[in-house]
Amino acid sequence: MEALIIVAVFFICVFATVPIGFSIGLAVVIYSLVTGTVDLGFIASGLFSSCDSFPLMAIPFFILAGTLMEGGGLSRRLVLFFDSLIGHKTGGLAIVTVVACLFFGAISGSGPATTAAIGCIMVPTMVEMGYDKKFAMALVAASGCLGVIIPPSIPMVMYGISTNASISTMFMAGFLPGILLGGLLIIVAFYYSKINGYTGNGLEFSWARVWERFKDAFWALMVPVIILGGIYSGLFTPTEAAVISVVYGLLVGAFIYKELDLKNLYKKFAEAGNTHGNVNIIVGTSTILGRVLILEQIPPMIANSMISLADNKIMILILINILLLIVGSLLETTSSILILAPILYPVAAYYGIDIIHFGIIMVVNLAIGFITPPVGVNLFVACGIGGIPFVELVRRIVPFLIALLIGLVIITYVPAISMTIPRLLGY
Repeated sequence: MEALIIVAVFFICVFATVPIGFSIGLAVVIYSLVTGTVDLGFIASGLFSSCDSFPLMAIPFFILAGTLMEGGGLSRRLVLFFDSLIGHKTGGLAIVTVVACLFFGAISGSGPATTAAIGCIMVPTMVEMGYDKKFAMALVAASGCLGVIIPPSIPMVMYGISTNASISTMFMAGFLPGILLGGLLIIVAFYYSKINGYTGNGLEFSWARVWERFKDAFWALMVPVIILGGIYSGLFTPTEAAVISVVYGLLVGAFIYKELDLKNLYKKFAEAGNTHGNVNIIVGTSTILGRVLILEQIPPMIANSMISLADNKIMILILINILLLIVGSLLETTSSILILAPILYPVAAYYGIDIIHFGIIMVVNLAIGFITPPVGVNLFVACGIGGIPFVELVRRIVPFLIALLIGLVIITYVPAISMTIPRLLGY
């Protein structure tokens, strides 16, 4: 009965459009006042202690790195380089969009940030070349989901903190699933471009142009090499890698590409600070909610209920995927992971599912939530960029959503896709 208070208050706040972090916080505070099980001091101290974590320090730095690199011209140069390679092909600009999102995901670790950075560059270009604007916006929104699957990934950091899984190993495991999903999006984009006669950027392929664009984009292309190479070689931790990425983005944007002046730098720091402030509130309130749920013995109750509903691994994974897809369409990714990962992983472990494989399943499910109404953060970002009605974009997102769901099924039931690289590297 006490747990129902939390659920009721939370959903009332959500449907009243109260921000997720405050919805969770209000639910816990009202639970405290009504039941007296925990006092407000417990909540206050928990808000502080939940954010006092070394791995958690990676989040603000990855957010800042993404904003600095977008403002410093790195994302634009990535797009121009890939355009020189494949932009002349049928559907070339659509394919460039997906590939650019894959690479920018290795810089920002954020789905909405990837959608915004690449969308602002690619959508006007695609429209100018005759692509349907609604198709272009749907493609950017769907491709932005790859930003949290290709490492480094902010949701993977949150999952590692929630379950004590190795964040470095999670990063390793994200590569092949990200490439698989990117490939499926490319197939859909190519097919649509083929039947609509989208022929490319109108330029002849030129190795000279490729070389020029490569030289210009070299420092941007080195970002994932430095960050991920340093993590996997053991030179630095994911948290230290986040700090290095900020310094690298600042130096390249200010002194090599010379697009980060003081005014632009202030804007990017403020943007990153605002984003992280929202994340920190969600982290703190979600952690407190998790502790309250443990006090009420809710996680083992849910785990036992799910186990009683399914008698094999295939069925339990179906139930978990359905639950996560629903949650991902309603809640913000960070809070979903912090609340559900400690509840669902014991269920998965009961059936012998590896903690890393389950983490990838969870992140992919919640990434699909970026383009699933009613929340669909990437959809709102794309609407803001393109100025098109939300309902129209939802209609155009369906083929890409189906492609991602097919990828989710493959990733769920073929563990080797997630586990091959970690095992090759000694996991």
